[in-house]
Amino acid sequence: MPKLDNSVKDVYNKIINPLGVSKIRLFNDKFSKIPGIIKLTLGEPDFNVSDHVKEAAIRSIQENKSHYSEQKGIPELRDAISKYLKTRQGLDYDPESEIVVTIGATEAIFSSMGAILNPGDKVIVPTPTFALYMPIIEVLGGIPIQVDMSEDGFRLTGKKLEEVLVKEGEDSVKAILMNFPGNPTGYEYTESDLQEIVDVVKNKRMYVVSDEIYSEITYGQEHVSLAKLMPGKTVVINGLSKSHAMTGYRIGYIAAPKDFITNASKMHAYTVTAPSNPAQYAAVEALTVGIDDAKAMRDVYQERRDFVVSRLNELGYETLVPEGAFYSFSRIPSKYGMDDVEFAEKLANEAKVGVTPGSAFGKGGENHFRISYASSIEDLTEAMNRIEKFTANL
Repeated sequence: MPKLDNSVKDVYNKIINPLGVSKIRLFNDKFSKIPGIIKLTLGEPDFNVSDHVKEAAIRSIQENKSHYSEQKGIPELRDAISKYLKTRQGLDYDPESEIVVTIGATEAIFSSMGAILNPGDKVIVPTPTFALYMPIIEVLGGIPIQVDMSEDGFRLTGKKLEEVLVKEGEDSVKAILMNFPGNPTGYEYTESDLQEIVDVVKNKRMYVVSDEIYSEITYGQEHVSLAKLMPGKTVVINGLSKSHAMTGYRIGYIAAPKDFITNASKMHAYTVTAPSNPAQYAAVEALTVGIDDAKAMRDVYQERRDFVVSRLNELGYETLVPEGAFYSFSRIPSKYGMDDVEFAEKLANEAKVGVTPGSAFGKGGENHFRISYASSIEDLTEAMNRIEKFTANL
């Protein structure tokens, strides 16, 4: 096996080299080595993709749809996305000029932030949140400004946003990167919550990049897109990984005004050229024939949510009731005398239950742990029983 030549050992990207790997993946991989462990770490639906969606992917292969697609995605998929956003959220995007299909929502975030940021630009990131946001911003030369929301019910308030903009200098802030329903907290912003943010941002020179990947998974309330209130300054990120259990198909998208999409699609094209054809034809099927496929999954998630939250609260772990997504987020009692990383490692090694430490999600996540209940009720029941025994011995 080749060894790196000494002459190039100091030739590397000075931004990316110090960055660590995703802490979510780090703990997942570490805990995977423990025999008999029940892993509740990754945010991946445990459902299979619907048969009719699989058949659409197979059909595209059999019909030799194997050449490069348009860089922004096949017209059929952009049209399906446009109609889906109109039907579901009342949003109006032209499929030709205001939508680009990406390799999952993560690439959508990367391409969107790449279209906005110059070196030294700041991005406000309400935390705790999805762990990859901060390194993406840093790789692009930006500066993530984490805003701890733990004292505000895990939502970004208009008052807190005003305070941060004064402190950081609003001219240096080019975007806010939001995620709702939220990972890891499950908080779903109401229309009045969003209006507070709009009232602050509407006259300022900044975008809001709104990651709404869990928009189909809400409990008891309809998802309201930020773009409904502020279409001219909102960049909508979404995809099919969570709604249709299509994580491995890697289909996401950006919806935004034409002038923004022009630059974002350049960033997208320079990074990945174009999405995969079979995945795109599967996505067309999912967003048309399968537009309601997520409902059955959502009902199951809600049953699991109620079970997990109830058990954790009974055991003394103060746990939020998620309004969306499929995560529980619990506080570790201070009497146990350990931080969230110690707790997660002890739980994995002694009780054989894998959870993600809250600090992996940024400021405000410390001394919490996240459970992904996108797992069978049998596994969740056994995991809760193991946590109960573990807790009794602390």
